[in-house]
Amino acid sequence: MSRVGKMPVSLPSGVEITVSKSNLVTVKGPKGTLSQQVHPDLILEMDNGVLEVKRPTDQKRHREVHGLTRALINNMVVGVSEGFVKELELVGVGYRASNETMKQLLELSLGYSHPIMFYVPSEVKVEAKQEKGKNPIIRLESHDKQLIGQIAAKIRAFRKPEPYKGKGVRFVGEEIRRKAGKTAGKGKK
Repeated sequence: MSRVGKMPVSLPSGVEITVSKSNLVTVKGPKGTLSQQVHPDLILEMDNGVLEVKRPTDQKRHREVHGLTRALINNMVVGVSEGFVKELELVGVGYRASNETMKQLLELSLGYSHPIMFYVPSEVKVEAKQEKGKNPIIRLESHDKQLIGQIAAKIRAFRKPEPYKGKGVRFVGEEIRRKAGKTAGKGKK
């Protein structure tokens, strides 16, 4: 039995789950609504505010999707009740981020000859903070964990952190493995 799959998903107050006959799971809560198509063979049982995901057999194809399905449903429940937050830090001289012209349009200056204009979908709330003496921070907030992760990965891909000086876009708290550069005077006689 899958350790993740057999754990029940408890529903906080204000969150509703509906499961259609074709196993389309819809979760409604104070932060929004999410839906996910689940493998049609899996059995979803609701009992006293607790959802359990069960598999009909021990076949490999059922074992593969059992834990994944439970994790996806749990992420939807957490998302519509609490939400998810990702913070990105811009490390480098002259690196800036702003979204003052339009709330969903992020303007990034990342050391290129041109600014990068990135439109963030309306499901994700974006905020660019710039404090004096600190690195700029981009804060993303959403109820959809998959979407917020994809947007954060796209922003990070504009300038990945490099290993020599550590410049680039990184997640707050991310450790960058640093490399030693060339050493001066090596090989002189």
